[in-house]
Amino acid sequence: ALLASPLRRAADTAQALADITGLDVRYDKDLIERDGGAWEGLTSREIRERYPAEHAAWQPPGGETSAQVAKRVGAALERALDELPPDGQLVVASHGAALRLGMSHLLGLPEETWERLGGLSNCCWSVITEMRDGGWRLAEHNAGTLPEPVLSDDRPDAGT
Repeated sequence: ALLASPLRRAADTAQALADITGLDVRYDKDLIERDGGAWEGLTSREIRERYPAEHAAWQPPGGETSAQVAKRVGAALERALDELPPDGQLVVASHGAALRLGMSHLLGLPEETWERLGGLSNCCWSVITEMRDGGWRLAEHNAGTLPEPVLSDDRPDAGT
């Protein structure tokens, strides 16, 4: 299954994957990036200068808290995972902070540890696998290279 935020960069990434795989993209507004409140449209420097205390606490005035984002994105991930057939795979195209917080929720990590899970760079991915007890385990995070070719044509020995 292919699930994506409807925001442009994530939607474009999901569509590129859909073009390769033939899967349909399902969009979920609960996968959009964190609401930055008063910080929206400002540079990092402007945020630090105008909102030093809020920046230090990483809480944008009028924006979402980390807990709100974790709950929203985590719920979207749980819904999508619940709909998968046995042995199904879910690919999610979303946004770094939203996915980091949603994965933290899905993994059951306490809020005070969420910052320990590093950021997620553009076009990188994480792999979460189901454990025997029904919980989830982070198998790979912020990966940017595939362990094996995606298409047979990518292999050096293809066609020989």
